Amino acid sequence: MAYHKVNADQRAQGHSPYLDNDELQATALELEWDMEKELEEPGFDHFRLDGAVQHHVGNSQSPDLDLEPIQPSSSPKGRFQRLQEDPDYISHYTRQAPKSNRCNLFQILKVFCTALILFIFGVVIGYYARKKCPSPPASQEPNNLHIYHEILKEIKAENIQQIYRDLLQFPREDDVDIAMKILVQWSSQGLEDVQLVNYSVLLDLPGSSSNTVTLKNSGECFYPSGQQCNRETKMLHRQDLLYSYAAYSAKGTLEAELVDMQYGTVEDLIRIQAITNVTKKIALLKLGQSPLLYKLSLLEDAGFGGVLLYIDPCDLPKATDLADKAFMVSLNGGGDPSTPGYASIDGSYRQKRLNLTKLLVQPISAVLAKKLISLPEDTVQKDRCIPLQLPATGKKIISLNIQSVTTYKTISNVIGYLKGTLFPDRYVIIGSHHHGLNTYGGQEWASSTAIITAFIQALMLKVKRGWRPDRTIVFCSWGGTSFGNIGSYEWAEDLKRVLQRNVVAYVSLHNPVRGNSTLHPVASPSLQQLAAESQSFNCVEKTKCPGSNVSSVQIQGDSDYFINHLGVPAVQFSYEDIKTSESSSFLSEALFPVHTTKTEELDPSFSLHETVAKLTGQVTLQIASEPVLPFNALDIALEVQNSLKASLAIGFFLLFLGDEVGVPQLLAVASRLRDTAELFQSDEMRPANDPKERAPIRVRMLNDVLQSLEKSFLVHRAPPGLYRNILYRLDERTSQFSVLLEALEHCKLHQSNETIQAALSEVLNSINSAQVYFKAGLDVFETTLAGKK
Repeated sequence: MAYHKVNADQRAQGHSPYLDNDELQATALELEWDMEKELEEPGFDHFRLDGAVQHHVGNSQSPDLDLEPIQPSSSPKGRFQRLQEDPDYISHYTRQAPKSNRCNLFQILKVFCTALILFIFGVVIGYYARKKCPSPPASQEPNNLHIYHEILKEIKAENIQQIYRDLLQFPREDDVDIAMKILVQWSSQGLEDVQLVNYSVLLDLPGSSSNTVTLKNSGECFYPSGQQCNRETKMLHRQDLLYSYAAYSAKGTLEAELVDMQYGTVEDLIRIQAITNVTKKIALLKLGQSPLLYKLSLLEDAGFGGVLLYIDPCDLPKATDLADKAFMVSLNGGGDPSTPGYASIDGSYRQKRLNLTKLLVQPISAVLAKKLISLPEDTVQKDRCIPLQLPATGKKIISLNIQSVTTYKTISNVIGYLKGTLFPDRYVIIGSHHHGLNTYGGQEWASSTAIITAFIQALMLKVKRGWRPDRTIVFCSWGGTSFGNIGSYEWAEDLKRVLQRNVVAYVSLHNPVRGNSTLHPVASPSLQQLAAESQSFNCVEKTKCPGSNVSSVQIQGDSDYFINHLGVPAVQFSYEDIKTSESSSFLSEALFPVHTTKTEELDPSFSLHETVAKLTGQVTLQIASEPVLPFNALDIALEVQNSLKASLAIGFFLLFLGDEVGVPQLLAVASRLRDTAELFQSDEMRPANDPKERAPIRVRMLNDVLQSLEKSFLVHRAPPGLYRNILYRLDERTSQFSVLLEALEHCKLHQSNETIQAALSEVLNSINSAQVYFKAGLDVFETTLAGKK
């Protein structure tokens, strides 16, 4: 593996994990002596890293405009690990034994006799003590992989399946009741500190009657699923009908012309505005290609009054049959809408926000979309799917009726702590969620909860035998996820100051098995090598290892606050179906009603659940137990350069918009960031990789720097639905900075480059801030070493 444990003499049983002052002084003296020796050696000034990347971008005066993408390190072990494996590498930190002084014969004899007596006495005591006292446990360092393997082998598919089925036995009760049962379940596994954290939040729930869509030309009335309005249908499918809605949409009735907006891109909007006035009209909009909140913001700014939202059957995997299903979406960007930016605790001021948009938004099934545009049911011809499109001739006048009720409800989070030994004030958070909206969201909440419970079960077996991680692992089961990640937002806003200082990483278990054909890992740039390495570790005993690339793209779920407000590195493993088109990104924003058998149909043996559980467990254990955090600074710099060059490659017309000053500055600061990251990755992390050279105070300083690598990349503002963390791309199709991509679109729509200049400034300041942060980290170590001389 890329990292090793601290020396056994630093972790002997009964010894404090933190050194006393005298020990710290001794360590400092030794390190001072080493560095003096190192600096005296010939050729130190010309030290060169053989494993360094040779592609130079250039300095700030002459930035390289080469737009070839830069590949990150090929070795998953990381840059400094490969340097240490270099056969020509000679450690400068080896210590020589001090020369002994001459002693007279009497002193030598006295010392010899005393040592002999003490030795014999010690052997006798040791012989009898060995019979009665067990030997102290050996250092964990050489056996890290063995420990991980012992824990992960206890995670079995049949155990996950049993936990999953037990969870589904819970009656459909309030969020608090289900959370309490999860708390009891985790406590029964031996987790010592498990808490129930409640918040009173504003939810938007269905009214007493279903929303309807009426064709004014024919007078036909339809429910969102496409079924005609009648008493029998209403009684038969009452629950599905009620929960086919958009939470926090505007309420009321709107009669207007239907306008086909396809995917709601800027090009679609420009095309439609050129031929018709869209004010107060109803858009027929496909889900996909970009975040829903972003597309709705464009339509609202353009003057639309309502939106009918559907998924084109051509965008769904062939194995799925959801054409006749309506769905639920949330228009909430995150957290309790009545307390934006602060926690919903007792005494908080509550804002009256009954809806979060002026648009009347209603999700409908593809079947109803076909009826509205007068197409036959079968749109598949000779294995070729025909995308839905409203005919150019003839106007469709519809009446949209939306009724939902906003009310305060209690949602609950279950938070469990496994305290670390060496760094208990550093948290690795692993999160799932519970209790979707009735049957909406399917049973994936039970999948994620079953996986995290099985991991707790396996972990506590090892803890009961005396092992603990170095850092604290925080297990979270979030409530209110389907309404906009409310539970995780409120908890994080409540503990924001603590989390900003203490959280190391977030490991997500949101919707772990949404398909059964492709493993889809997503990770921050700093964690991509660890994610790839974990896949290799967990498929050693399998005949076929899953081949998948690790990407940094926007994902759904409760990792949102940690990525976009705290700048915490995140990772997630999940299985999904093979995508049938490029438009199928962001389809997971829709929550479909899925029956209890759906998950077991996707993964009848629960082997996919077991794989996700072991991958998740492996990553969590490494982050929680490695002395040096397994984060890669150089990969962040490479990701920045690649994203920047991809953004500029599609927007060189910026040079003709009076922004020629910003482009060279961006390239120059990105080049400096990479140079500093290379130095940091090699000079600082290389000695920390060798347990013999590791000083605890240096490791702590280094981890503090690594922990905050990604915080610099949070921009102050981002368009609705887009990440504030610019390290994450929009989806797999794009490799540009999302904020720059959106700024280019905004320029096309409004014929103004002000948004581009603002976005370029945000990106420039973020990259420069990261460069300054990396450089400050280097300066801290250099100053510390220089001060000891």
